[in-house]
Amino acid sequence: MALRSDMPPTAPLDPRFDAGDPLAAPALAHFADLEVEVGAPIEIGRVAAGVRRIIPITGGRCSGRGFTARVLPGGADFQLITSETMARLEARYVLETDGGDRIYVHNDAVRTAAPAVMARLVRGEPVDPAEVYFRCLPRFECAAPALAWIGERVFVGVGVRRPATVVMRFFEVL
Repeated sequence: MALRSDMPPTAPLDPRFDAGDPLAAPALAHFADLEVEVGAPIEIGRVAAGVRRIIPITGGRCSGRGFTARVLPGGADFQLITSETMARLEARYVLETDGGDRIYVHNDAVRTAAPAVMARLVRGEPVDPAEVYFRCLPRFECAAPALAWIGERVFVGVGVRRPATVVMRFFEVL
């Protein structure tokens, strides 16, 4: 299509050129750091979609924007190892703030790595975090008025799996 002289120029689509673009890539703001303690895997075995395992969540701690909390025992990470390079994770657990408020966490994640690295992770061996892609989408529910806003936002996160813990950093999508 030829440009007509009576038409205004169009704005470039690249958000780096137009900070006022409502479709520009969102920024991120740090929300919380967690260290979740985990127990020995409960192996279910091969199911139709892959290998199913459940990892008990036994405790941990969280330092969030405006709060600190402990991870209550009793949650779990429901894992589905879909291939030799990928696992889908669905963790559900509760944080209890120092003030006594409880936050329900439902965290979906994808963890991928080379087959040899994934095999070491599944065996519970230490792995260099640089060799693993571990990204998550945490969702939160909280009855406390001061924290109710977290149920109305989108969050993303990154994680590192260690033999006895999972360390994560969550970010609010602005």
